[in-house]
Amino acid sequence: MRSHLARIAAATLAAIAMTLSSQLVGSAATAAPAPAAVKVLYYDAGQAAEFVNVVHQGAANWNARVGNVRLERWTSGRPLNIRVYADNGWPRAYVNSLGNGTVYMGRQATAEGHNPTRIAAHELGHILGLPDRRTGICSELMSGSSAGTSCTSAFPNSQEIAKVNNLFASGALVTAGWRQEVS
Repeated sequence: MRSHLARIAAATLAAIAMTLSSQLVGSAATAAPAPAAVKVLYYDAGQAAEFVNVVHQGAANWNARVGNVRLERWTSGRPLNIRVYADNGWPRAYVNSLGNGTVYMGRQATAEGHNPTRIAAHELGHILGLPDRRTGICSELMSGSSAGTSCTSAFPNSQEIAKVNNLFASGALVTAGWRQEVS
């Protein structure tokens, strides 16, 4: 009788343990959703001439602020998402799709006194899905040249950060085309 009761007690304890563990596992899985995978975009600044370092800094500025996407230097064997060139025109970006396109670091804006790191971060912002906002507000990276030559702010603000994080979290579609301010 004693061994029979011991077996019943052991079976009951095992059943309780299994029930509790499945409840704990189930509640842990529903309590905290899995974090979204970070989308890595590879950029090549090899044709950016004198702007190579400011392109790297512009990418680092985005990486320091956004969580759903990361800009990394392209190396052979990786997909190439963003090409960066230097030319004598006005800075501009051609967006193929969200996270893919071409940036032109135009010398005309730096010749007029605009901050090259701000330009690089701004143009990368287009590739990340943001439009121009000609507000003249220096703290808005996407206000671009409308903030004037004295503006050196090269980091996205909280609204720009939230928009980029939301675009990459949702996998939103972005219209292809040129993003170019008129000087």
